[in-house]
Amino acid sequence: MDHRVARRSLFIAVLIVLTLVIGVVGFRLIEGYSFFDAFYMTLITITTVGYQEVHPLSHAGRIFNSFLILFGVSAMFFAVGAMTQTIIELQLQDRFGKRKVKRVIMQMKDHYIVCGYGRVGRYAAFELQRAGVPFLVIDRNEQRVARAAEAGMTTLTADAMRDETLREAGVLRARGLIAALATDAENVFVILSAKTLNPELTVVTRASEEDAEQKLLRAGADTVLSPYSIAGHRLAQALVRPHVVQLIDFAGHAMGVDVTTEQLRVAAESQFAGRELGEVAGRHASVIVLAVSKADGRMTFNPARATKIEAGDVLVVMGEGAGLRALEGALTGR
Repeated sequence: MDHRVARRSLFIAVLIVLTLVIGVVGFRLIEGYSFFDAFYMTLITITTVGYQEVHPLSHAGRIFNSFLILFGVSAMFFAVGAMTQTIIELQLQDRFGKRKVKRVIMQMKDHYIVCGYGRVGRYAAFELQRAGVPFLVIDRNEQRVARAAEAGMTTLTADAMRDETLREAGVLRARGLIAALATDAENVFVILSAKTLNPELTVVTRASEEDAEQKLLRAGADTVLSPYSIAGHRLAQALVRPHVVQLIDFAGHAMGVDVTTEQLRVAAESQFAGRELGEVAGRHASVIVLAVSKADGRMTFNPARATKIEAGDVLVVMGEGAGLRALEGALTGR
């Protein structure tokens, strides 16, 4: 649609300029008008304003002006019609586009909401997109929303701090929310609104200021990350433990291969509920179990094969995509 509008606008501009050039050249050659008089005569002719002739026209000049009226007025009517059609098409596209997005959002369930598409929100959204989970991006900046839409993301142009916006984003059906707005105060406001509407919602956010972490936690955030402390920690680790950092990057970004780290919850109907971890490892040898998080919050790293897994436990595993999907199916009973 954008390319079609651009081509149509270019064609209209070329048509109008061509008409003006033809009129100016004709009046200068036939009547000997000055450049400005020729331009003015052409302009009042093709716009049909009805002013009198700048100078009396000769017989040849009237013949030329007759053809200029037929061609120029037709060109102007066509240009006005094309511009009107373009405006109507853009309005209809915007209206139907919003309705389509609204229908998509209404069908979302157990999805994630990213509030803010700045530097932090953008990378968070890309990571959710890479994970293949349903999510949508909320931002009041139309240019940011357009960039997110171009990346294939579901978007909503609105103020994330308004309860109506969060309801429209399906916060009552959502699984989690990322508060990544510009300031800590805005993030506190979003967290308070989201938690009030859906107390079961998992909320993660970032803290720009060092003293804002506790305020964000009191507002209801489940996890608060400080980009500055994380960056400082990684910088120091990169110097003193570069191989550890390399392994972490491998686990987090897969370094171009189909290997990733995932968390999988054991469902009550799973065939492995109540069995030892060794049975899981034996049937899914391509997946490495890094840790087991029990329902009471205890986490065991590098668990032994005799560790018993129960319904509600979460396994932190690493492996290729196909192996992870097969293990997820076995643990969820699907």
